[in-house]
Amino acid sequence: MAKKLIDLVGITKSYGDRVIIDDMNLFMNENRFLTLLGPSGCGKTTTLRIIGGFESPDKGKVIFDGKDITDTAPNERPLNTVFQKYALFTHMNIEENIAFGLKIKKKSKSYISDKVKYALKLVNLSGYEKRMPDSLSGGQQQRIAIARAIVNEPKVLLLDEPLGALDLKLRQDMQYELIRLKNELGITFIYVTHDQEEALTMSDTIVVMNKGYIQQIGTPEDIYNEPQNAFVADFIGESNIIGATMVEDRLVEILGTRFKCVDEGFGNNKPVDVVVRPEDIVLTEPDYGIIKGRVMSAIFKGVHYEMEVLANGFEWLVHSTVLKEPGTEVGIFVDPFNIQIMNKPESEDEEVLVEE
Repeated sequence: MAKKLIDLVGITKSYGDRVIIDDMNLFMNENRFLTLLGPSGCGKTTTLRIIGGFESPDKGKVIFDGKDITDTAPNERPLNTVFQKYALFTHMNIEENIAFGLKIKKKSKSYISDKVKYALKLVNLSGYEKRMPDSLSGGQQQRIAIARAIVNEPKVLLLDEPLGALDLKLRQDMQYELIRLKNELGITFIYVTHDQEEALTMSDTIVVMNKGYIQQIGTPEDIYNEPQNAFVADFIGESNIIGATMVEDRLVEILGTRFKCVDEGFGNNKPVDVVVRPEDIVLTEPDYGIIKGRVMSAIFKGVHYEMEVLANGFEWLVHSTVLKEPGTEVGIFVDPFNIQIMNKPESEDEEVLVEE
């Protein structure tokens, strides 16, 4: 059974009259890769900084392994932080950069030497001890920043958009490196990003945030396949989000046409939001679909074609490996299991969670 390592209890943080985090409650288990995901200004970096001790909450507590560390200084917490800006000491070589924290702790030279070599081996940069930071690529500098953090053997590694400055290929390579490091080191990773693909690729658990509130917590599969509201559905991947009416259990009316679904418990004739992912729409011959439409545009995206199909007054976004030329009349079919039903917001407090 997973052990609870960090517990944020009633965390509130404001800057002036602007509330950044509002009464957040969140726990994080040991040896997990947890990602705080959301748009700029959602509170994810502030949450990370409060965990790291770089910010103090206005209200609430930070509990670490059962101990209240809310007022504990950053350097006295059993964690390390890797920022987007690598913050390497330019006047020190790589060995000196990595060893800096260990020297402050007055570790022996032989201990430091062994730890530096181990850390460089973990990040696949053995032999770089005497190189200077400015002689390294961005990806290599980021690896050194990670090595400097893990050499202190923290229980938790905090990462604040550490791959944001890298190009796409390097960023993807580093994603797999971080997964490997987490598995080899057996420590907890808490990762901040606004990149949905990054979160889906690396995480055990994703916490989706917006405007200081937690929208949804779950595995990547849960977040993608079972979004709890329109914000999550729209933020995580591409979606068709449509206002609809839940006629009864397992039957929903979308744009005037009734579709079978698998959801229950929403009541009868209740307004709901429906999510259908573009890859879950099957284009058929016109008479074989649930509704008929016409292809308005088609773009080749490499692994699939992205098409817009106008049907029942709505432009459906469709991803398919089979091209239907613009102007073609088609049918739209969606498997009942691929229609996700969500409650509409019932109050202003709920609406703030789902507005863009």
